[in-house]
Amino acid sequence: MAGRDNKVMVGAMLLLAGGIIGAGVALLYAPQSGEKTRKELGRYAKKARRKGEEALEAVEDFSDHVGEMAEAVGERASEILDRGKDMAYSAKKGLLKALEDGEARLMKERSRLAKLIG
Repeated sequence: MAGRDNKVMVGAMLLLAGGIIGAGVALLYAPQSGEKTRKELGRYAKKARRKGEEALEAVEDFSDHVGEMAEAVGERASEILDRGKDMAYSAKKGLLKALEDGEARLMKERSRLAKLIG
């Protein structure tokens, strides 16, 4: 799952970089003055930086959320494992009790048959 998330992140970053480069080239070839082009580039750089910061913040929030989920899953798995151990122990005790009861009945029947035979 982490590999998929990384691929998505790399794809998004490449798309963003391509957009920035394409916009820069378009502005450089646009028929306007150098001063106006520099202002446009400055505005675009600020806008791109703000969007990059927002994207980074979203990634950090997502990362925190995934970390919390992983921690919750780990705790739940530990609880389930403990319950499983308790259930196995209870089943083992029940089986041993049944075996002991069966052995006691067998001894009782053996004793009764021994009295009948002889």
